[in-house]
Amino acid sequence: MVRRKIIKIDESLCNGCGNCIIACSEGAIKVVDGKVRVVSDTFCDGLGACIGECPEGALTIEEREAEDFDEEAAKSHLNQLKSLEIRSRKKVGEKKQESGPIAPCSVTFHNSLDLGPERHMRKLGLSSQLSSWPIQMRLAHIDAPYFKDARLLIAADCSAFACPSISQFIKDKVVLIGCPKLDETGQFVGKLAEILHSNEVKEITVLHMEVPCCTNLVKLVSEAVRASGKTIPVEQFICMVDGAVVKKETAW
Repeated sequence: MVRRKIIKIDESLCNGCGNCIIACSEGAIKVVDGKVRVVSDTFCDGLGACIGECPEGALTIEEREAEDFDEEAAKSHLNQLKSLEIRSRKKVGEKKQESGPIAPCSVTFHNSLDLGPERHMRKLGLSSQLSSWPIQMRLAHIDAPYFKDARLLIAADCSAFACPSISQFIKDKVVLIGCPKLDETGQFVGKLAEILHSNEVKEITVLHMEVPCCTNLVKLVSEAVRASGKTIPVEQFICMVDGAVVKKETAW
């Protein structure tokens, strides 16, 4: 043990947005029960690159007794984290998860003899623009036929309720939804990377709320695109709390 500078997290201020996780180049921070925690003192270099990314001011630097920073261990840990993005792609067909297997959603259309996978490509009704189902990222079929040559809309869960123009975004797109704060980010990135790797997706539109935690959806999509090995154009739109939508230039 040595006395050195290390990150300190005020859990009473932390909202679990995860901005600091993206900023930490050693992978020393993770979200546990809605709050960020230091994984291990040995992974934190104490330089504080994450501090400026916290919208709540929950992160500071303190000097205390801690295990010395181990650069090699931090690199190894970070490599393990990065491998989660593509691990599911390397194990196609393996459906086991810690929470137990999740069966793909299925649906029976009345008065229809079509029992093939194309049954998920029918619009749900005259007033709906939705043309594929299921839309939850965890339940999506990697080899679903509607992903072929698709234009994807990856939307935050809340956007459907907050964005009055949501139908305009859904029209002519295959929809996938998720929450960057509540979903397991490794699984989210891994599933999306598999979809992009296995299909020729034309473009991606990301729609998220303006709150800080929701902006991480763009970063997760960016990670998935990189992990897929593809070059796919991405557009980013932000739904403001008043319902207005703003287009933002993406950083990649």
